[in-house]
Order: sequence, then structure tokens, then C-alpha cells
Amino acid sequence: MALIAGPTASGKTALALRLAQTRPATIINADSAQVYAHLPILSAQPSAEEMASAPHRLFGYLDGREACSAARWAQDAKREIAAAWDEGRLPVLVGGTGLYLRTLLDGIAPIPEIDPEVRGAVRALPTPTAFEALAKEDAASAAAIAPNDDSRIKRALEVIRSTGKTVIEWRKLREGGIGSEVELHPLILLPPRDWLHERCDRRFETMMEQGAVEEVRALLALDLPPDAPVLRAIGVPEISAMLLGEIDRAEAIARGQAATRQYAKRQYTWFRNQPPKGWPRWDKAYNDSLFDEIERLFHF
Repeated sequence: MALIAGPTASGKTALALRLAQTRPATIINADSAQVYAHLPILSAQPSAEEMASAPHRLFGYLDGREACSAARWAQDAKREIAAAWDEGRLPVLVGGTGLYLRTLLDGIAPIPEIDPEVRGAVRALPTPTAFEALAKEDAASAAAIAPNDDSRIKRALEVIRSTGKTVIEWRKLREGGIGSEVELHPLILLPPRDWLHERCDRRFETMMEQGAVEEVRALLALDLPPDAPVLRAIGVPEISAMLLGEIDRAEAIARGQAATRQYAKRQYTWFRNQPPKGWPRWDKAYNDSLFDEIERLFHF
């Protein structure tokens, strides 16, 4: 099984398509934004022409009202990987959501359902208060979480309060991973940051020109719940503000570009530090002249 991962705009799709030209392959999405059907342009899903060149799975397959957990995606990915093998095809995982990949390969902690009263009480806390409480009740987890990371802080706090175990203790009990069952051939794309940021900026402008505004307008017309996951996708808040007359197009582009760069920075840090040290990292700018050289890494 091949795995191509890295930050947004690093060239993952192009490499996956090139790999699919060399052997029968099924390209399987591992990006949390690209699972949703409503934003093919803003989430940078492969084009219809690209998808026609090889089987593509788990792209745009969920309604934007649904929350796609890492556990849900991992189960769906296992099914598609098995189907690819049954068809004599190479599964090629492609994406930038590290939590998805970690859950698939390493498994998931079997944390029980959180008591609703505990969850409600924790989620109602201001972030600083929740962080202070976590530092007292689970210092190890607090030390590993940024003080302003609201979702992770409250998740760790509700786990310790509801189960009596820390999230770190639960993670030691991970189950369901397939990492030990597959022959994995990974590649992490980590191109120069200035190149990546320029590419992020240029791509967002292209998205605006190619229909991103119309995508968001159609999305808002669906009158989705305010907490619908798809509404948090990069570009949606910025373009929504433009459509509401709160900012102009230039400001929407600037904000969308900044949000994309910030997201790429977080992904870059994760993929530089979290995957096993033995996984190859490719640190050059990506272009056509590198195809043949990179392809040698996938001779199996």
C-alpha cells in the first residue's frame, strides 16, 4: 500500500496520479475537507478529468451536515483498501489529515461515550478556565496542548472527568490499526516553505476565479446548522463574509490565503515531527522534472 502525505498544496494529487499511470491503482482520499460533497473546488478535490483517469474513493462522499470522525473515516478507508486489493489494484492513500492516517495505521483509543452532563459542563467552560482545570486534573495532557486549543483542552478534560483515565492512558490501548498488517510504502512531501506558501496563495486566487464563490453561495442557501462541519472549511467563512457585504473580494482573498498558509504550517509541523523517522521526506519544490526521480521510491 502506498501513502502520499503532506501539507496542502504540496503536490500530493499530482504524484498520486503519476503513480496511477504506472500500475493499476485506486486513489483513496485521506483529507478531512475533501470528504464533503459541497466544496470540490475549495477543498481542492481532483478534477472530474483526473478522477476519470483512475478510480478515486472517499472524495466528496459525505453530506456537509455530517461530522466525519477519524474513526469513521478509518473504517471507510479499510473497506476501500480491501476492495482495491480484491480488484488487483494498489491502494494509494493521499491526504494531509494526520489524525486520519494515524487512526488507520495505529488504531483508535477505545474511549467510552462521555457522560452527557460532564460533556455539557465542560463545553460550557471558557477556554482559560478549562485549561486551568485540565492542568490540575491531568497535567501531562495539559503540558502537550496549547493553552488556546479549545477543542483538545475540553476533550481531554471531559475524558478524565467521565472515565477516570487520561487521554494519554487511553491512547496506550489503541486498537483496530492496520499498520502491522500491510506493507506500507510512504512518502511525506515537505517542500520549501516559501514555495509552499506562494503556491497556497496562488491556488486560493485560482479557486476564487473557478467557482469557489458560487460553491459557498450554494452552500449557504442550504441553511445548514451553524455547527455543520463543512461551514468551517477554509475559505467558507471568508467568502461568506464577502457575500454578506462585510468585506470586499480583495479582503476575502487575503484572509483565505492567510488561513490556508496557517493550515499548511500546522500540517507541515505535524508531518515533519509525527510520522516515524524512517518514512522518507521529500524536501524539494515539486515540479514535473522530479516525477521520475520520486517514482523510484515506489518501485515495489
